[in-house]
Amino acid sequence: MSDLNQSHPRNRDSLDVSVIIVSYNTREMTLACIDSVFRETQRLTFEVIVVDNASEDGSAQAIGKEFRQVRLIASAKNLGFAAANNLAAREAQGAYILLLNPDTVVLNGAIDRLVDFAEKHPEAAIFGGRSLFGDGSLNPTSCWRAPSAWGLTCRALGLSGLAKSSSLLNYDSYGGWARDTVRPVDIVSGCFLLIRRDLWETLQGFDEMFHMYAEDWDLCLRAHKLGAKCMLCPDAEIIHLGGASETVRSDKIVRLFSSQAALYRKHWGYLQARILVGLLHIWAVRACLTGYVSAIFKKDKATNGARIWREVWTRRKEWAGSSRKGSGA
Repeated sequence: MSDLNQSHPRNRDSLDVSVIIVSYNTREMTLACIDSVFRETQRLTFEVIVVDNASEDGSAQAIGKEFRQVRLIASAKNLGFAAANNLAAREAQGAYILLLNPDTVVLNGAIDRLVDFAEKHPEAAIFGGRSLFGDGSLNPTSCWRAPSAWGLTCRALGLSGLAKSSSLLNYDSYGGWARDTVRPVDIVSGCFLLIRRDLWETLQGFDEMFHMYAEDWDLCLRAHKLGAKCMLCPDAEIIHLGGASETVRSDKIVRLFSSQAALYRKHWGYLQARILVGLLHIWAVRACLTGYVSAIFKKDKATNGARIWREVWTRRKEWAGSSRKGSGA
């Protein structure tokens, strides 16, 4: 680990990349993530900035003790994912900003590879890599298509899950593509997202209307409107466990649906947004009914799933919200 990587230079663009990690009650995962960044990043000058969102598990103290070279911002309150990243980005010194989830592990020089890929592709401005689950299998959530009525219909009716390898029925998730080729994509997941800092500043970072979830979708959609492209680099691989900071599944789904509904209202007209939010209602009802039917045969696991989706349905006013279009950014 070089002295340069351990320093906090003041000149902007004096480093190749600023790695930003936002943690919330993920102490051991965050420590493993930071360790993998320093272990696997050898060719770049970089800094690591961690914003701890008022964790109650001793995350901030552990990070400060184990990694003194990290720039740690210990927030007294949970700022949310978007605001915390924006806070860190204002302190960043790198020509690139890399957003990295705390429940990830960097593999085989992935950050080096991703920045090198970005340098070779000046036609794009946002870049993602290939995500794997802990067992080494593909985690397809590294990128998505932009929301559409067709894609959401397939997900709402459960067709995407039944035909994961179908590019038609698993449309939103680029079904059938193993993320093993270079390809332009609509949305790069914020779990491992590299962006040129000049574009980040032009976009003014994340829209803090999105407390958690969909802020990365919104960022990429706004970038597309400016003519900026997103690309995926298959040689930059990470492990992404997913959902580590959200322990109650119904809460996660409610937050996710709420953010998706806000995204639809912000980027689409009144009628299309109403249709897309209506499809979220269909998704919740279908999942609830499927859970109850499955419970007849599978008992406990399926019954728990039915209960989760029933709670999501009963809390629909929280995530469906107003039908008005949100403000742009």
